[in-house]
Amino acid sequence: MTDTPFDRTHAVAGYGMRTLAVHAGQRPDPATGAVAPPIAAASAFAYDDFDAGARRFSGESPGFIYSRFANPTVQIFEAKMAALENGEAAVAFASGMAAISATLLGLLSTDDEVIYVGTLYGGTDSLMRTLLPRLGIRTIAVPDVQSVHAQITSKSKLIFAETPANPTMAILDVAEIASLARSAGMISVVDNTFSTPCLTQPLGLGIDVVVHSATKYIGGHGDATGGVVIAAARLIDPIRTAGLKHIGGCLSPHEAVMLIRGLKTLPLRVSASCENAQYLAERLQGHDKIEQVYYPGLPTHPGYAVARRQMRQPGGMLSVSLVGGRPAARAFLDGLSLITQAVSLGDVDSLACHPASTTHSAMAEAVRLQSGVTEGLVRISVGIEDAEDLWRDIEHALAGCRNE
Repeated sequence: MTDTPFDRTHAVAGYGMRTLAVHAGQRPDPATGAVAPPIAAASAFAYDDFDAGARRFSGESPGFIYSRFANPTVQIFEAKMAALENGEAAVAFASGMAAISATLLGLLSTDDEVIYVGTLYGGTDSLMRTLLPRLGIRTIAVPDVQSVHAQITSKSKLIFAETPANPTMAILDVAEIASLARSAGMISVVDNTFSTPCLTQPLGLGIDVVVHSATKYIGGHGDATGGVVIAAARLIDPIRTAGLKHIGGCLSPHEAVMLIRGLKTLPLRVSASCENAQYLAERLQGHDKIEQVYYPGLPTHPGYAVARRQMRQPGGMLSVSLVGGRPAARAFLDGLSLITQAVSLGDVDSLACHPASTTHSAMAEAVRLQSGVTEGLVRISVGIEDAEDLWRDIEHALAGCRNE
């Protein structure tokens, strides 16, 4: 069986996102002709003889050795993600936090400095504020891109950001972050979980490393957990070594095949979620129970112009600040019936949560409030249901909130 253009790990010029999502990184199995990728449920892989084993372990000869290091099914997922992000190489992990941890631990050393911009997911924020300082890595939080330059020193090694930000939907200028990092000789890292490669491709805007929680939009069905990092091979190699060989946060082949399946419909699902989110955001604007709607597809959003420049659509995530604070948020969430209360996102099902008491509850209150994660803030991950059905559910829940 001959190779196809999609066997390569990088994107193939001339093919669209939907075609790459289906075909990149894979072909029918040479042994059986199976169209769906086989699950290589093996922990170890045989080699022909003593010398062949030595050559594989030294890196002299290619081949699989042990699934913690690399696995055929996981490799297909990595190749598909590299193609979708238009990157040279990718490495997959057991979760999004495993991917972020491996990236930071693989690229940083004691006495290095990290500058992170804007609001981050609670787990990432905690990693920055607790674990890295214990390892002698200084972490510096800045509110916006304009504040980065004043914090750069001779020890500054890495800039980290996510956009849209979780859960405030703040938009950061990805190209500006990349330019700042390049001029300072720093590595730039962007968490692209909310956007997915369907909406933003940070590498094409000059970013060095892209990370994803594959549990979210990439899997898309709430039934698989994983993470992935995409970058040039010279950066992926130390991340792979730290995350897989040293820490051991490898992705299971069973999870990998579910993530591969999820990727095949990623562009379709993301587009449907974006359309629904835009519809709901416009309906929510001006509602007497809503203080503010945070959605980059609204002209009133502070990042609207930047979002239009760097995103193909404004995304499927939105947040609202309810009049009445925490009691109103509780009443609203408990009043939902079609939309499920859960902390994940990016599923075909619509999900909603109260970040202050869930995803960002571990943050110090002062830091949380400074980041915009207030007691009245509710995050909604908009799924692919009919938009009118979602609106009726939201409208009913809002009716149960008292203006205080």
